[in-house]
Amino acid sequence: MDSRPNLTLYRGHAQFLGSHPWQVGDDVIEGERIFVNTGTRADSPAVPGLEQSGYLTNPTLMELRELPEHLIVLGGGYIGLEFGQMFERFGSRVIVIHRGPLILSREDEDVAKELQNALEGEGVQFELNANPVQIVRRNGTLAVAFDAPGGGKEVTGSHLLVTTGRTPNTDDLGLGKAGVETDERGFIKVNGKLETRVPGVWGPGDVKGGPMFTHISYNDYQIVFANLIEGRNLTTENRYVPYSVFTDPQLGRVGMTEKKARASGRKLKIGTYPMAYVARAIERDETAGMMKVVVETETDRILGAGILGTEGGELIQILGALILAGAPYTVLKGAVYIHPTLAEGFFGLMESVQPVE
Repeated sequence: MDSRPNLTLYRGHAQFLGSHPWQVGDDVIEGERIFVNTGTRADSPAVPGLEQSGYLTNPTLMELRELPEHLIVLGGGYIGLEFGQMFERFGSRVIVIHRGPLILSREDEDVAKELQNALEGEGVQFELNANPVQIVRRNGTLAVAFDAPGGGKEVTGSHLLVTTGRTPNTDDLGLGKAGVETDERGFIKVNGKLETRVPGVWGPGDVKGGPMFTHISYNDYQIVFANLIEGRNLTTENRYVPYSVFTDPQLGRVGMTEKKARASGRKLKIGTYPMAYVARAIERDETAGMMKVVVETETDRILGAGILGTEGGELIQILGALILAGAPYTVLKGAVYIHPTLAEGFFGLMESVQPVE
């Protein structure tokens, strides 16, 4: 700590005593500026028998010393799909049980189905529109009963991974004593500058709610630092949010999906292009997936894009840069691309853009 003379580290459980004093163990500390950045933990659904089942979450799954023979995954979101594919490749049999009709429920149907097809091709099984109603452990085997469109069903497995959501670590901080407001799920309420209603108290990171990505938490820091130290006026409102689902193929996403863009009432142009037509993907024998771009007709600006394919997380940031620049998609329509690279696929993607009803 000698190299940080102005920093004192306290290890322990902290609680507000008022709007600014905290208690950590036997120590009471007070600060002019307080940043509540306690993050989240895995949440679990209210399914009878779950708590007695010995289920796994994303941290405890990483502590396993043996390979699950048959892994049941509750939840078809980012974490469930990433771990599901990982353990399928390790040699486990994997089945994903998901409440909604589509995996990655916020994604467009065509993209979600394309990813599902790729995962099913590796052996991952899916039960969609499935509502778990009972979990029982019998002689070391887990049985998950669920309601499905065709009636009640049951699947059995050796291990159960629950990836159905996150809950904030705010339930034992004494926030009420400080006057810090939370929503019905416990997430801290903040404004666009990440300030709570209490002057001098901020709530950056996942503890304020979504989008929950490491890079967004870092951007929260950038906003707070810029405003407090550099005297700027940055905000999270209309924030540019790129992200990637690290399955194989990767799903890179930025901006609006097609269904969100349609809901906004704008006139649209949409382009799609299979990764199977991209020379570099063919060369690498990684042709699963597709590229998709959603364009506003009036301005020719990209509203959003999704790239499901090898290095989709890298590729999407090229389109993200165009969004940040406010440039029309036609900038890339006439671009020269290095052959053979994955970005060369943008030539076909931009040529495919057409007006839609």
